Amino acid sequence: WLTSLDRYKGRCYHIEPVPEEESQFIAYVAYPLDLFEEGYVTNMFTFIVGNVFGFKVVRALRPEDLRIPPTYTKTFQAPPHGIQVERDRLNKYGH
Repeated sequence: WLTSLDRYKGRCYHIEPVPEEESQFIAYVAYPLDLFEEGYVTNMFTFIVGNVFGFKVVRALRPEDLRIPPTYTKTFQAPPHGIQVERDRLNKYGH
């Protein structure tokens, strides 16, 4: 069913305490890849961050890492002139 909520849920598959930090944890959450339309990285980030930050029980949250399967990253469109041209244009070089 398209309206089945189970299909849209993220799965927390591992939780571990933050070393030397009381009451802080690292949670590993996975979402089904078929939820995300190919090539739309912005929508993917909005969906993931919006879902997690929307939980009332979460008082503070800091995303640490995002792993995207290579098959999905291959669907992203690169800048039309290449990354170096875009970096030159924006004067941003990752330093």
